[in-house]
Amino acid sequence: MSDLAAQDVPTQPAAPERHTYRLLTGPDDAEFCARVSDALAQGYQLYGSPSVTFDGSRVIAAQAVVLPQAIQGEVRFV
Repeated sequence: MSDLAAQDVPTQPAAPERHTYRLLTGPDDAEFCARVSDALAQGYQLYGSPSVTFDGSRVIAAQAVVLPQAIQGEVRFV
């Protein structure tokens, strides 16, 4: 097989790096809920209770999510 033919073979793109811990924030609306749901579908678990505050015009929500290995102690937070 020539070098040119080997270059034509499609390769799998590298999987994006996933952070062990994420803090999702934003207005408390359907889009925020969808972002939390997407994180859960990607294998994250809720971490702690959600937080909300009022910025004078709207409610802002925050929810921490972590990958399961963080909860099981397999990852050290530095």
